[in-house]
Amino acid sequence: MAFSHLRKIAAFLLAFVLLVSLATMAFSCSSGTTSTASKPATTTTTTSTTTTPPKPANPQIIMASTTSTRDTGLMDVLIPIFEKQTGYQVKPVYVGTGAAITMGQQGNADVCLVHSPTLEKPFMDSGVGINRRLVMHNYFLVVGPPSDPAGIKGMTTGVDAFKKIADAKATFYSRGDASGTDTTEKALWKQLGISVSDNSSSNPSWYKEGGTGTGMLDLLRIASEKNAYTFTDAATYILNLASKVFTLDIDVQGDPSLINIYHVIQVNPAKYPNVNAAGAQAFSDFMVSPSTQTIIANYGVDKVGKPVFTADAGKTEASLGSF
Repeated sequence: MAFSHLRKIAAFLLAFVLLVSLATMAFSCSSGTTSTASKPATTTTTTSTTTTPPKPANPQIIMASTTSTRDTGLMDVLIPIFEKQTGYQVKPVYVGTGAAITMGQQGNADVCLVHSPTLEKPFMDSGVGINRRLVMHNYFLVVGPPSDPAGIKGMTTGVDAFKKIADAKATFYSRGDASGTDTTEKALWKQLGISVSDNSSSNPSWYKEGGTGTGMLDLLRIASEKNAYTFTDAATYILNLASKVFTLDIDVQGDPSLINIYHVIQVNPAKYPNVNAAGAQAFSDFMVSPSTQTIIANYGVDKVGKPVFTADAGKTEASLGSF
């Protein structure tokens, strides 16, 4: 009996040990699975960083430009991009092309963005202007009051329209500021043998002037108020038409001789050592870069459904039919 009792106790102990072992193994497996499941997944986080360009030694650039690059809003788009990419700060001075080139001639600008080949060429010939690069173009328009007193609507050439304006003695407003627009307009009158010049008392009575500092958008407003004709770049007219600042109709458009070409020109540091030569070079490079040219080529599409400039970097004036 005693021996039988001992065997029962031994069997019980053996069973107990086996149960404890199985329980321990089960806990270990369960614990390991839980640990693996609850462990956070390892993820790779990519932090977006903006590369800040090194600050240039001389960060400020004075850019002298025509008022049309301001009145169209184009430089409001391009300047912040340039500043972000390069670290330079642009101080724009918007005047007529003649005044912009004068600033360059006097060493008061580092770079010029202008649109009068007639005025640009002497600037280059003088050696003060260097690295003249084609940027973009559009065309000039003849615009006037809806009543069209001279009967020029639908004419195909600017010079013929100007002749009818002169014959009708219809009021015409000129920039009168030696700007690129002003220079092109006066060349048309000259073709007709009609002598007009800025601030001249001998100008015909119907020929009025906005004067220095007026700007293209201001002149459109003045001509509208005076029920007069005027001569404008297409971009300023098209992009501001919806603003109701002026009420003028397009009378002449599509005349190939009225091409309006823009160049960027640096001021020669050999003539004026204090100009920001590196900054001017950076701005010039930016204006003809592929990314900037794409912006220019599409500028206006979101506002008026079509571009108002043609991007021209790398082309020649001859290929554009410049006169």
